[in-house]
Amino acid sequence: MAEILPPVTDPVLLKQIDLLAKRHRAAGGVVMHLIGYIGGSAESLLGKLPAPVRSGLEGATERALSGAMVAAEHSRGIVADRPDWMNRTLTAAMGAAGGAGGLGSSLAELPFTVTMLLRAIQGIAAEHGFDPASEEVRVECLRVFASAGPLDDDDGMDLSFLAARTTITGPSLKSLVAKVAPRLSAVLGQKLAAQAAPVLGAVAGAAVNYSFTSYYQEIARVHFGLKRLARDSGADEGVLREELVARLTKK
Repeated sequence: MAEILPPVTDPVLLKQIDLLAKRHRAAGGVVMHLIGYIGGSAESLLGKLPAPVRSGLEGATERALSGAMVAAEHSRGIVADRPDWMNRTLTAAMGAAGGAGGLGSSLAELPFTVTMLLRAIQGIAAEHGFDPASEEVRVECLRVFASAGPLDDDDGMDLSFLAARTTITGPSLKSLVAKVAPRLSAVLGQKLAAQAAPVLGAVAGAAVNYSFTSYYQEIARVHFGLKRLARDSGADEGVLREELVARLTKK
């Protein structure tokens, strides 16, 4: 029989969870609404992509995620973690360069952007006192990517990923990449479509990448902020996550 843990009653913990929930809701932000306005609905964006690109997007995303895990980790010994504004600026420049050449250059830019996003998430994990080189934290960084993304029409988060307690083993890291890839590929497909037109694509690519980086940085701060709260307070992390999910699903 599963252990039934008592709900959180400490007002200090509840206040911190409320702040994290507020931060999560704000992650959508004005920039995300602007990008949605530029590109239209999620469905119309994906429909603009050629069928071969759509069909190959999931596999390309899975390969990009797997490669990003290696590249981002290797870069940590060479380049120091950067402040949030610099990560946003760098990824915006990548998006502009990718969008300037239309769909072909946007596809080539995609794995570099994914690596930059993952590296930014790893930096936030380290900022909260977690070791990005550990397998457990590598899994947690991937789980941040399980969020729906700034162009999604729903609440911007797959709450089942937020609440899930994953067994940390080698196979589960590979398995999580496979689980995250389909969801992330849909979001990245919207990004590609928004920046597919040359010239306008450069502007859209910069704006989309800026918003993506802002969004995932904020979600990472929620994710690792909750983990740090559990670690520092001694409270059960699963219970704290359930409290957060309850606030995010409350209408």
